[in-house]
Amino acid sequence: MRAHREWFNQAIQTIEADFNRSADTHLIPLQLPGFPGIDIYLKDESSHPTGSLKHRLARSLFMYALANGWLHPHSTVIEASSGSTAVSEAYFARLLGLPFIAVMPASTSRDKIAAIEFYGGQCHLVADPTQISAESQRLAAATGGHFMDQFTYAERATDWRANNNIAESIFKQMALERHPIPRWIVTSCGTGGTSATLGRYVRYRQHATGICCVDPENSVFFTSYAEGRQDLTLTCGSRIEGIGRPRVEPSFIPSVIDLMLHVPDAYSLAAAHWLSDKLGKKVGGSTGCNWLGILELAQAMRAKGETGSLVTLLCDSGERYRHSYYDAAWLSAQGYHLAPLYAELAACADSGAPLPSLRSASLPGKLVS
Repeated sequence: MRAHREWFNQAIQTIEADFNRSADTHLIPLQLPGFPGIDIYLKDESSHPTGSLKHRLARSLFMYALANGWLHPHSTVIEASSGSTAVSEAYFARLLGLPFIAVMPASTSRDKIAAIEFYGGQCHLVADPTQISAESQRLAAATGGHFMDQFTYAERATDWRANNNIAESIFKQMALERHPIPRWIVTSCGTGGTSATLGRYVRYRQHATGICCVDPENSVFFTSYAEGRQDLTLTCGSRIEGIGRPRVEPSFIPSVIDLMLHVPDAYSLAAAHWLSDKLGKKVGGSTGCNWLGILELAQAMRAKGETGSLVTLLCDSGERYRHSYYDAAWLSAQGYHLAPLYAELAACADSGAPLPSLRSASLPGKLVS
């Protein structure tokens, strides 16, 4: 028992030391000529040591598992993940000297698989993406390991009140800006943990900020929110890696979300390409999905003569999608023709030209005005 307690103490210190070494991520301002008076910012989560927003989640999940006594020196760590969470968990597992297995859809990009393996993780590919959680549970039982289960624990592993979570970080970095309290923060849903943290924090701090969640095709979150249903399932997974789910996950907390938007995948990918050219660095498809939410809200604000600030997340680097979203042959094979959509997005940013309205949903009494 004492040896295990000493291991726990050392493991927690190791993860805390990693936190101390990692500077906060940057908040990048973007001025769009088509939306004067509306300031837009991207929180660049790709600058984490493992290159994505999921670094925060993985760190919180490991701390939560350690504090609950679920990990020990001989644990095998297992996670159900489409990529970025697995990359980050492989990193932390290696820090603690624990083996790591990622259970993931067979369609996951080769670059993400390579990143997991770079950190010493193993990849267990599953043909049916709806079965990755069940397969993770089976593997955990077979190996005597621990299933981290990001989809259940994401909303509770993060301290949403403070501790430099992503919400607190955004508001601290916005403090000296022209419009320091964002009118909206836009995020996408994978586990639902980020939207839960943001929504809880703005209520706790009494900020007049709306939380808008965007959802891609082949995901149940938008319909679940709009219809108030928790029993929805799909037989396929999202093509925008890292977001969207074929079932309503336990960490998805609709009551802290003010508005949801449904974004077509082709627009998400076109937006990723446009943002990559604008920023001089490639971004992933989930960031493109977020960007459509920003443009929808900016159009609504301009139509009402409002000024203010909008914040969204740059979730991960597009370098992880060189063989998919940034590969012309792959795009063609999937039936994506991005050039006309790219032109629409550029015209919207430059002159405020309208984009097709996205499907939207809000709960009664929410901040949608």
